[in-house]
Amino acid sequence: MNTQVKVKRRLNIDELNQQIIESIQEIKGRNIVKLDLRRLNESPADVFIICEGTSTTQVKAISDNVQRRVRERMNVAPSNVEGERNALWICIDYFNIVVHVFHPEARIFYELEDLWGDATITEYDSL
Repeated sequence: MNTQVKVKRRLNIDELNQQIIESIQEIKGRNIVKLDLRRLNESPADVFIICEGTSTTQVKAISDNVQRRVRERMNVAPSNVEGERNALWICIDYFNIVVHVFHPEARIFYELEDLWGDATITEYDSL
């Protein structure tokens, strides 16, 4: 029975990943990557999804769209959202998946991809 629970959980994570990626693409988010952290010891989440908007307005719009779409399609709300006021780096925490929506300069400064360079990285097309 334990195996069945893990399989169901994995499918939900994969579906949540897909909904998040599509919601970012819908608002023309750029440089979208998924860092799979599950193989790493002491990682803060299973997955980081990182993207950027070209302005603080777009960063906020991407964040809003991710939250709206995931809530409407999966009935899931984030456990926490940080950074909406300045919209330079908005962090949306879905516990197993953390979404980082950056303004380009903030993304360069914090270098999350380099910090978690041992993760399995998947790049997605910007639409």
